[in-house]
Amino acid sequence: MRKNILTIGLFLIANLFISTTAFSQDDFKRNFIYLEAGGNGLFGSVSYERQLTKEPGIGFRAGLGFYTENVFYMTIPVGINFLFPLKENKSFIDAGLGITWARVDGKLFGKANTSNGENFTNVLPSVYYRRHSKNNLMWKAGFTPVFNKDATTPWIAFAIGKSF
Repeated sequence: MRKNILTIGLFLIANLFISTTAFSQDDFKRNFIYLEAGGNGLFGSVSYERQLTKEPGIGFRAGLGFYTENVFYMTIPVGINFLFPLKENKSFIDAGLGITWARVDGKLFGKANTSNGENFTNVLPSVYYRRHSKNNLMWKAGFTPVFNKDATTPWIAFAIGKSF
């Protein structure tokens, strides 16, 4: 299973660096793929985001990530977000709400070893500063507190990716 996760991650990272120069730099791209430290994936994730409107506005995101604390957890973050333009559609406030499901030992199917931990679900509201730059690159940094049945934890995130 970890080989599959690694293969998918490497494929997504390779796509991150594929150039989409056929379009003008001023056109708003609706698809994004990015690597995120912290945030909805908890420790780290690779995510895809799709803006559902032609202009910056409401979007949907989903990814594959990980969390570890004595045992390895595979995480599946999903969420919605809204982009509030700040300056010439290059800078945004990215506000959203995500849900992240974590599965112990990274096993999607079959019985997971739950003696070392549990599967759990988190709710993560988020507020990011987001910047779109040259060559269709995007980066964002923000605050994403984690709420679950056990605790509320302040959390931060940084992401870098590519639009297409």
